[in-house]
Amino acid sequence: MDLAQEVYEIAEHLPKNETYGLVSQMTRAAVSVPSNIAEGSGRTNKDFAHFLSIALGSLFELNTQIMLAERIGYIDNSQSENLQTKANKLQMMISGFKSRMEQDIDHPVIEL
Repeated sequence: MDLAQEVYEIAEHLPKNETYGLVSQMTRAAVSVPSNIAEGSGRTNKDFAHFLSIALGSLFELNTQIMLAERIGYIDNSQSENLQTKANKLQMMISGFKSRMEQDIDHPVIEL
């Protein structure tokens, strides 16, 4: 949620001619991450793992869009690095959680 909020705050300062281009892509990708985690959390572990994969894909998209925004000159290097660092940290957290969840799916604990 924090990353999505930060993307929205930065997007407010991007050129208006990008409203339906890069701004739309960045905000959609950013909002997709917590949305897919939330949606998946109400499902089975197998489905949840799938939704985590979608969230990861959105983070990779967002990273690409951040890099593009920097290359075009819409955001500065410090903004880009800050957002990419946060996105990368989330990627690692979600990947670790997903891996653990998939281990539990493959090897369920049976309580007696």
